[in-house]
Amino acid sequence: MVDALGRDRIRKIIELADVYHSDNIDAVSDEFIEEAGIVAGDFDNVGTAKYAVPSHWDIGKVYKRLVLQIAETENVDDVEALFRAYHSFVSDLIDNYNGSFYYDSPAAIYDAYATGEVE
Repeated sequence: MVDALGRDRIRKIIELADVYHSDNIDAVSDEFIEEAGIVAGDFDNVGTAKYAVPSHWDIGKVYKRLVLQIAETENVDDVEALFRAYHSFVSDLIDNYNGSFYYDSPAAIYDAYATGEVE
């Protein structure tokens, strides 16, 4: 999704987040999906989950913490940090709702990202 949205569109979303947060999140999402020409695919980590699925807000917090840590530690802007997070192997682990990696501490998730290893 980050590749489909692109850096410029994501930068716009971040810059105008204080405006978008007061709108319906589904409507805002649909607007960006249409604008970017994103079509439905076959990725369905929710459908394959055997256990309770965390809310998009909860997973968003996991990614937010990782992105902010990457930005701070690697001295890059939020957009670059977002791309690094989503292109990392930890993204697959976070999005695997049959596992428990997304429950790990923010420090452990960042350490896995930084070292390339899960302890």
